[in-house]
Amino acid sequence: METLKNTLAKTYPYRLELHAHTNPASPCGDAPPEKLVQLYLDAGFDGVVITNHFFHAAFGDISREAFVKAQLSDYERACKAAEGTRLKIYLGVEARFDENSNDYLLYGVDAEILGKLYDYLDKGLAAFRAEVKLPDSAFIQAHPFRDGCVPADGKLLDGVEVFNMHPHHNSRCILAALYAEENGISLTTAGTDFHHLKKGHIATTALRCRELPKDSFGVAQLLKSGDYILEIGDKFVL
Repeated sequence: METLKNTLAKTYPYRLELHAHTNPASPCGDAPPEKLVQLYLDAGFDGVVITNHFFHAAFGDISREAFVKAQLSDYERACKAAEGTRLKIYLGVEARFDENSNDYLLYGVDAEILGKLYDYLDKGLAAFRAEVKLPDSAFIQAHPFRDGCVPADGKLLDGVEVFNMHPHHNSRCILAALYAEENGISLTTAGTDFHHLKKGHIATTALRCRELPKDSFGVAQLLKSGDYILEIGDKFVL
């Protein structure tokens, strides 16, 4: 007799990582893009969104063009490494405005949007969300209850990362889940927050979907559709 778990796995066969970092675009990460590709191929994944850090303190005093180039360079290296394999690479970003230590995951990204994001790092979240219209993107607060972070105004968010599996941080996942529910935010995500080449911190979560998105904007569309399930370890969350 087929179990519900087997049925769900067949209905949503593709596994996608939503939160992963590479070095050097994320200086705190261990893995170059080529290593990340191999790790996620070995883990049986079908796609990875590279969400490297995008904030002033990470890179110091460099230009707008250098910020954008750093993001695109790691992404392009990963794409090249994944050529001819089943693994699809998507461009995302994890941004932090100068006003505090909150992190925000943005899906539905290209070079133009990265440039706009850079222009608002010193202006703050509220200004960015009010003045930069991104109807084809999804703007998610990452780990809102981690030490040093505060939950943002729910009206400024498209979604919340409720499961963040970074082993070196307490992301207080239950509080993030409750925050999303209390604020009527139905778009919830899970991410490994991959940084380190250590056992237990590779491919610990997945978004499972019916079909792989075509590109970064397709990832945003998928998230907004709600037609996916989250996989934490070997357990499914609807």
